[in-house]
Amino acid sequence: MQNKITLLVLFFILIVGFTNAQQASINFSLALPQGEFGKQVDNLGYGLSGEFMFLSPKPQSPFGIGLNLGYYVYGMESRREPWSHTIPDVYLNVDRTNNLLNFHIVFELGMPTGIIRPYIQGLFGGNYLYTETSVKGDYDNNNIASNTNFDDWAWSYGAGGGIAILLSGDPITEIGAIYLDLKGRYLFGSKADYLKEGSIQIINSKVIYNPSQSKTDILTLHLGVRISLDFHD
Repeated sequence: MQNKITLLVLFFILIVGFTNAQQASINFSLALPQGEFGKQVDNLGYGLSGEFMFLSPKPQSPFGIGLNLGYYVYGMESRREPWSHTIPDVYLNVDRTNNLLNFHIVFELGMPTGIIRPYIQGLFGGNYLYTETSVKGDYDNNNIASNTNFDDWAWSYGAGGGIAILLSGDPITEIGAIYLDLKGRYLFGSKADYLKEGSIQIINSKVIYNPSQSKTDILTLHLGVRISLDFHD
């Protein structure tokens, strides 16, 4: 239930952000666990991130502020199981993912004009870490049931920088402006309890959880596009 509420809140933020933003971006993102988190999780996380700048750098001011949302999968396990002891000839797919959702307020200082625009950012927000198991049909892959096995919250803050390169549109009026967006960030996360690959064991039909605890620092790398939504000079 908590997982569904979180997703609904994030969906609401996406709608509000898109309708009020001056700029929006979508990025394919990689997450590299760092420090204590990296010692516990040696997988490369991958996912998507989106950003909405309610105030973007302009000739009048190089400062901007907005919201960032990111979703990463940092672990995945799959297996096939018979439907039951009485129906052993029908199999189901059991998939488990370790996920990280983050949300940050973004403060930006950037070059307000030009075809190539470098920028730096500061971020403050949090990470929602959760592990979810779903059961799907063997052939149609329809979701039969799913459950959040474990979740926790961690505060997060950090900094990063990037460069926006004009692909199309007018860089002066920003009408139809689309930029290639390249950036990286280092995010310091507070301590959290979480599951990783192999943290769940099933022994004699009982589920045993072996959570890890550490700070949740990550280095994220992003490649995508930034689109101007402000059609007024």
